[in-house]
Amino acid sequence: MLNTYNSPLVAGQGGVMTEEVGVVTGDLELRTAMGEDGVVTAKVRYAGAEEWYRVRGGMCKLADERDHAAVHSLLLGVLNRPSG
Repeated sequence: MLNTYNSPLVAGQGGVMTEEVGVVTGDLELRTAMGEDGVVTAKVRYAGAEEWYRVRGGMCKLADERDHAAVHSLLLGVLNRPSG
């Protein structure tokens, strides 16, 4: 992986849909990782857990690796809903 970003979040009602286990809610951590091919993959895990789950629809290819931070920030803004 070229680089990764990690951020805590709280997924309120409706949660975050994952490929492996369906919807997860509560205190989570978001990780976006960009590979050498420019593809960014978004995953979440329960705070303090070891296992990561792929966010459904959470992959995209970037034309410029400098956009990774912005993609992470935008995704965090969408998923972090502590009030529901």
